[in-house]
Amino acid sequence: MKGIITVVGKDSVGIIAKVCTYLADQKINILDISQTIVSGFFNMMMIVDLSGQKFEKAEDDLIALGKEIGVDIRLQREDIFNSMHRI
Repeated sequence: MKGIITVVGKDSVGIIAKVCTYLADQKINILDISQTIVSGFFNMMMIVDLSGQKFEKAEDDLIALGKEIGVDIRLQREDIFNSMHRI
C-alpha cells in the first residue's frame, strides 16, 4: 500500500531530517519526495511504501511528530488521496 505524507508549516532546521528518521526507523520507504520553501513556509509531499506497516500507527505517530516539531503532518492512503483530488 502507498501513502501520501504532507508536511506544512513555518520553516525551521531539521524538519526533513526528523520526518525521514522516523520513516527509516519504521522501515517505511520513500518512493518520491518534493519540498519547497516559500516566504518562510515549508511544504513537503512524499509518496511512501507502507507495505507491512500499520497505517493507523504511522498516522498517529506522524501527527504527534508534527506537533513536536511545530508543523502539520498528515498521512493519507494513496487511493483516497487520488479520489479526493480527481478533476
